[in-house]
Amino acid sequence: MTGAQTAAPPSAQKRQSREAGLRRASLAILIVLIVQFALGISVNLYVALPAAGHPGHSSWFGNGALLALHATLGMILVLSAVFVLVRAITARNVTLIVTSAAGLVSIGLAFFFGACYAIGLYTLTASRGGPS
Repeated sequence: MTGAQTAAPPSAQKRQSREAGLRRASLAILIVLIVQFALGISVNLYVALPAAGHPGHSSWFGNGALLALHATLGMILVLSAVFVLVRAITARNVTLIVTSAAGLVSIGLAFFFGACYAIGLYTLTASRGGPS
């Protein structure tokens, strides 16, 4: 057998397999982020938060499937980002660890700032006596 026909050592095969899995997972997260961005725009334009003093938070999801889908997809994104970070740490690839950690932090910041806008919208709606 020539050098080109010999199989790669098990450790190299394992590393290549991990990196291929990380590539697929990163691509999936990127696609979900694009869908999440579009849903966020739709929620911002078409979903109204409940009036102040409305009991419970279940009504937040009663006024639009877009909001429920946006929230669900956000949770999937957080879990996926944690999964990719753990896999990057397992693969011991410093570049992937740094970019995965930065991605997870960015998703957390997007959640935080999105929540700030939702709270601001809720208080503005409450101060004017509800939606017109």
